Amino acid sequence: MTLRYLFILPILIILMIACTQDQHDRSEIPLGEISSLVESFNGVAGVYVKDLETGTVAEVNADTVFPTASMVKVPIMVKIFDLIEKGELGYRDDVEYGPEPEYEYSGDIIAYLEPGTEISIAQLIHLMMSVSNNTGSLWLQHLAGSGTAINEKMAELGLENTRVNSRTDGRSDAFSQYGWGQTTPKEMATLVEGIYRGEIVSPHASEQMYRIMTRNYWDHEAMSIIPPTVQVASKNGSVRQSKSEVVLVNGPSGDYLFSVVTKNQEDTRNEYDNEGWVLIREVSRILYDHFEPDSDWTPDEEREQYW
Repeated sequence: MTLRYLFILPILIILMIACTQDQHDRSEIPLGEISSLVESFNGVAGVYVKDLETGTVAEVNADTVFPTASMVKVPIMVKIFDLIEKGELGYRDDVEYGPEPEYEYSGDIIAYLEPGTEISIAQLIHLMMSVSNNTGSLWLQHLAGSGTAINEKMAELGLENTRVNSRTDGRSDAFSQYGWGQTTPKEMATLVEGIYRGEIVSPHASEQMYRIMTRNYWDHEAMSIIPPTVQVASKNGSVRQSKSEVVLVNGPSGDYLFSVVTKNQEDTRNEYDNEGWVLIREVSRILYDHFEPDSDWTPDEEREQYW
């Protein structure tokens, strides 16, 4: 190899690296687009985004306290795994359905069980996280030692605003304002990031929690904008004036995380085009387009019949 080629080769390598970086430029999360959506929203909305490859963060009202709705089931799951790790509960232990006032909730599959029916804690966790079963969730809240014990665990993890309010001593005022639970977009995302990184309870407990979170039955919101071949861990929530979702995407070009939460919505309809759900899908679209600019996948409109 001549000296001329030895001189040119490093330049070619630098150019190749630069071209690769241009193709997958993860800098400058499109905060302007997201902020415009939040500003035009008929209610209050908060968004937290984190590029897990670079650490870049984008925030809009990310420290504002919102209702969790069913996202409260993530803290419940964390405390249950904490007790499993301590040997106070067993993942495959069977528990007997009562029901008890602490977890009785009408209108879902667990509530229809005959008293005395046995079901494993593992099945309850999967039902709570996958189909968002409320009776199973309240039952697990009871087994966790009440909302008080869950809140103590959240405080231990440094989460100041993530709390269970329902059926929890001293939380009646918070329950009146926020319902079952409360959090901020940043704190809920931070909790899920800790699970992803193996830092919550233990590495193996975090791994199992993360696996569970990748099996969400309610896949017609943020997940509907992401190709089905891409793994997504998520938990969403819905009450009349609040919609929410925390999402961690294991993208082809790298992982990213976001949380969108609303409150005081003018649109209280329980419909696919509820303004809160539209906001969450739009944020998901903006972020997937940003992090995966080379993707040629688009949502199939005919799939709406399955939503």
